[in-house]
Amino acid sequence: MGNSPSQSKAIIWSAVERFSSQGIQFVLGIIIARLVAPSCYGLVAMLTIFISIGQSLIDSGFANALIHKKDCTEKDYSTVFYFNLVVSAVLYLLFFICSPLIADFYGQPELVVITRYSTFGFILNSLAIVQRAQFTKRMDFKRQSKATVSAVIVSGLVGVTMAYCGYGVWALVFQGLINSLVNTISLWMMSSWRPSLVFSKESFKELYAFGSRLLFTGLLSTVYINLYTLVIGKFFSSTQLGFFNKMQNIAVFPSRNITSIMSRAVYPKQCKLQNDNIALHDNYMQLLSLSSFFIFPLMGGLAALAQPLVSCLLGEAWVSAWPYLSILSIAYMFDHLQYFNWQMLAVKGRSDLSLKSEIIKKVASVIILVSTIPFGVKVMAMGLVLYAIIDLLIIIPFVHKVIPSITYGAELKVLVRPFVLTAIMCVAILMFISLFSNHFVQLFGGFIIGGICYLLIAYMMKMPEFIYYIDKIKKK
Repeated sequence: MGNSPSQSKAIIWSAVERFSSQGIQFVLGIIIARLVAPSCYGLVAMLTIFISIGQSLIDSGFANALIHKKDCTEKDYSTVFYFNLVVSAVLYLLFFICSPLIADFYGQPELVVITRYSTFGFILNSLAIVQRAQFTKRMDFKRQSKATVSAVIVSGLVGVTMAYCGYGVWALVFQGLINSLVNTISLWMMSSWRPSLVFSKESFKELYAFGSRLLFTGLLSTVYINLYTLVIGKFFSSTQLGFFNKMQNIAVFPSRNITSIMSRAVYPKQCKLQNDNIALHDNYMQLLSLSSFFIFPLMGGLAALAQPLVSCLLGEAWVSAWPYLSILSIAYMFDHLQYFNWQMLAVKGRSDLSLKSEIIKKVASVIILVSTIPFGVKVMAMGLVLYAIIDLLIIIPFVHKVIPSITYGAELKVLVRPFVLTAIMCVAILMFISLFSNHFVQLFGGFIIGGICYLLIAYMMKMPEFIYYIDKIKKK
């Protein structure tokens, strides 16, 4: 991607943070899943939409606004800090009062107490938003990595211990709270910045002008992402919701982590290139091709190996959930493309176009969701695959408005090679696992066969992405 040494270092530390923290969390999550019933996961998942919306309101797009602004002052940082703190306190009080209504909505009385504990994380998270934005702005992911990993380890151990001792759903609740607490404390300890006793109306107006439209865009996206858990929790059992939610978490793991790593490291550079459409186009297209080279085969392999993976990792209690994982893996195969297109609009400062595109996309998504509810959770998951395609068809023309060289054809040109190669790899995996009944043999053998197939064909075709990564490895 034509990375400077500082950007390459940022990518490395961003990768360390994401994969170490998420990897540890993934492993600990598997252990907890073997100790806690799927219905417990379903109960916690019922609150996801409310917690996600609350967290979006607390941030209000201010974090991205601080990163985007080139000359942030002490007034800017302090204003955002106090705004976040006040909003988080108000939201916590609101959810504390309204917790019986949430419990009544789902018909789950235990959600009253669970809601009141879980939403306290609003206040804990709000205290470190400015510090995290400052580290991101400076591309200092090393310190963020330390904070995140520490939080994951401590909270994960607490969750495993509580699950082993039979605390059920409370193991999941306190795991989340401890994670927020340790993360916030760590960021404060590693940051020299402290809020001043100042709140600037001018700073608020300037940052809000940029962040507000990102807020509404983010809210629409947040509501949509969690709408499925809301609907499944309302119309189906907590066990089915637990199945869907857990498989969704596994499905998004590869795509979201790689996307987050590249996005966090590249976004500051893209902001610097925001007035140079040629350089921005080249950076963007290379970002799409290099990320897809990794993400497509990972998600395709996950879809093909869903059944043996669930059986081996999670055990008999979860075995019925594997079709959800297979379908959702295909849906989230295109997740990075959606995000990177959206990020281009943020880079160009066109949060208005971002908002318009999200409104159109989410109208389409709701139509798909409502249409699939009568047919059950599996068909609802299939609706997400359809939406992933529609999302791209809608967002690309908006990006074209700010960068004319970005078109359907331009993006398809860099994506067709890794996609076709992934399809061939998946066929090879499915042919292999059909020869064996043992799930461990299917899983590990399929993984090896798929990896060899993909890399061998990439080498024989001399794919630019393959050559790029090989050159990077040789230089190391």
